[in-house]
Amino acid sequence: MPIYIWKGINSYGEKRKGEVEAPDQVAALAHVKRLRIKDPIVKEKPKDLLANIAIFKPKVTGKDIVIFTRQLSTMIDAGLPLVQSLEILGKQQENSTFKTVLTTIRSDVETGTTFADAMRKHPKVFNNLFSNMIEAGETGGILDTILGRLAVFMEKAMELQKKIKGAMTYPAICLAISILILVIILVFVIPVFEEMFASLDSALPIPTQIVVTMSDFVKSNFLYIMMAGVAFFYVIKKIYNTERGRIKMDAMALRLPIVGTLIRKVAVAKFTRTLGTMLQSGVPILEALTVVAKTSGNKIIEAAVFRVADSIAEGRPIAEPLEESGVFPNMVVQMINVGEQVGALDTMLEKIADFYDGEVDHAVENLTAMIEPLMMVVLGGMIGGLVVAMYLPIFTMAGAV
Repeated sequence: MPIYIWKGINSYGEKRKGEVEAPDQVAALAHVKRLRIKDPIVKEKPKDLLANIAIFKPKVTGKDIVIFTRQLSTMIDAGLPLVQSLEILGKQQENSTFKTVLTTIRSDVETGTTFADAMRKHPKVFNNLFSNMIEAGETGGILDTILGRLAVFMEKAMELQKKIKGAMTYPAICLAISILILVIILVFVIPVFEEMFASLDSALPIPTQIVVTMSDFVKSNFLYIMMAGVAFFYVIKKIYNTERGRIKMDAMALRLPIVGTLIRKVAVAKFTRTLGTMLQSGVPILEALTVVAKTSGNKIIEAAVFRVADSIAEGRPIAEPLEESGVFPNMVVQMINVGEQVGALDTMLEKIADFYDGEVDHAVENLTAMIEPLMMVVLGGMIGGLVVAMYLPIFTMAGAV
């Protein structure tokens, strides 16, 4: 529905203005008059020319969705109708993109669409995991409980993602600084020494000649080097976006020393947390595994989970195909097997997820502790080598004197 802006004078003689959402101007005017506003002026709010351009639209963040989920859970638990709760949350939402989504969902629910189906129309905001759990909550009449579980799940998932980003940010910054320093030295510092060395009659030492040659090459081909770097990352991205390329690169990532172990632990934590939350919420296991596979973030793990789903559909227990996949550690398989036998699979999955959250913490700490001295050695060795190479001719001259 369109939004109208109004202004007028209240019963105390004070100037007031605001906004109202209404199907037309007549309805907006009637709403303003109910507020006891004298001589109101109502106009349709001008449309923002940039509002329909994707790059200018604010993104809906995980934090926005968590806050919405928490608030909606509280309102439903307090007995407020779903439509009224969505209307309240939509009006107070500061993110214009999310506000539009909530308004559309509320309108769909008012016309008889289920809450889950209304959410499925906005896959960029609410993924399959969210909508499937909402559907289970609606079916079982425990929507407030499901919303609470979703909020907890998303908070822990965001915390896990934050840890991974934190672990990767430091080495990326160090690498970027190292490359920048190297370029500055080769482009601006080495040429100064090169001019001084040109006046010497003797041949330059081999390390110095190598550095000078590198400097000349970078200066002469700087633009081509930049274009080659951009082209390299573009090609890698294109390969990663293909099914075959994604599979090969994800398999390679799992085999990397240290980093591969971290990726595997993150995958196990995410798999067990997501599956456990969905099973607790009453989502059928085959449907839950399909959602978990698609949200795994790694094609190798996704394929393994789909094989698990196919095996379960044939009547086999979940532990057997998990063990055959070779992706999940033996301890995880055994704990899931015990949980399945005693009828507490969802609880066991939550315990595994908590354990692997701690394992991820330790892996991130170890990775950071290893990267810091390694980057210092690389950076120090690189700059030190360049400095020594530049001063070798000076040392040679001094020795001759």
